[in-house]
Amino acid sequence: MRKLPIDMEYVQDVLIHLLRTPSPTGRTDEVVQYVGELLMDLGMDLTVTRRGLLNATLPGRRTRPDRAIVVHADTIGCMVTRLKDNGRLEVTQLGTHSARFAEGAHVTIFTDADKTYTGTILPLKSSGHQYGDEVDTQGVGWPLVEVRVDEPIDDALSLMALGIQVGDFVALDANPTLTPSGFVKSRHLDDKAGIAAALGAFKSLIDAKVAPLVSAHLLVTIAEEVGHGATHGLDTDVSEMIAVDNAVVAPGQQSREECANIAMLDSTGPFDYHFSRRLIALCEEHGVPHRRDTFRFYRSDAASAVEAGLEMRTALVGFGVDSSHGHERTHLDGIKHVAELLSLYLQTDLTFPDWDATERGPLEEFPSRSVQPTPLEDRRRADD
Repeated sequence: MRKLPIDMEYVQDVLIHLLRTPSPTGRTDEVVQYVGELLMDLGMDLTVTRRGLLNATLPGRRTRPDRAIVVHADTIGCMVTRLKDNGRLEVTQLGTHSARFAEGAHVTIFTDADKTYTGTILPLKSSGHQYGDEVDTQGVGWPLVEVRVDEPIDDALSLMALGIQVGDFVALDANPTLTPSGFVKSRHLDDKAGIAAALGAFKSLIDAKVAPLVSAHLLVTIAEEVGHGATHGLDTDVSEMIAVDNAVVAPGQQSREECANIAMLDSTGPFDYHFSRRLIALCEEHGVPHRRDTFRFYRSDAASAVEAGLEMRTALVGFGVDSSHGHERTHLDGIKHVAELLSLYLQTDLTFPDWDATERGPLEEFPSRSVQPTPLEDRRRADD
């Protein structure tokens, strides 16, 4: 096992293309098509589920049990809920995000006739010349914003004539920017930077002609932002899974934009003790800059997989994102280090290969683990 080079030109090109491809939850066909073509270009075996998830496989020297890395292609967005008499659109959120950060966003409106329109999300009182100080005192929330459509319209009938209807998707334009210092500023880095990092990791093995010891899946989900991303698409042979997603960069958090971040806990509880610390050990052994962190208001594909009853160990590796689900920013170094960690992980064996490969009955012995609970009699002696 060795730290393989990550093709960052490829990762960066993929990231920018992903960011420029709108994919709010529920309307992800175009981005899934693009990712699927990338996976086939890499030569990976690819299947598509009924609900549109991608499952690509990099065969290993051992096929059962195997492992998975999971990313999501859907992003936060909006949906039209009402055509207003003033010719503007009332919208509701797709995924959890504040209207505070939607105010001023340029958007694309998708109609059922495959015609698109541009627009802007504005507060109901958006002109200081008209409302004075009321632009500062009005509240924040989705009922207090509307979409101004960039067409000559002034009533609901005009909107209907354009083909705009209730239920149309509204995508917040990403507007990605790369800075000279290596920062990436864009909406929807969550989780398109994760997709780019994961593709970079798999590509590193393929380019180096390194056959992994264990077969690995790359699962691309399409409904993570509404809580049911990785509910299906993986079979019972998958014994451990890494969700790759954003790591929270904010006051009180330990995650940083320029390194890989390993979550120990999120709002659904702790991640697997042994699996998470094994990833940390890989970082330490191979010099991958990393941080440990805990996230209180956060869930990922790992949560939906476990809640769906998939029996596997889970861990979360994140690229640091400042102002997540808002005005997001990360750093290319962080994306690279996430890819390096994933590349190293793909070259290793499972956390408990013998245990996972054994057909067990109810009375067979437990596996040998690095941390064992203290036997009850020993604790009693210590208490005495």
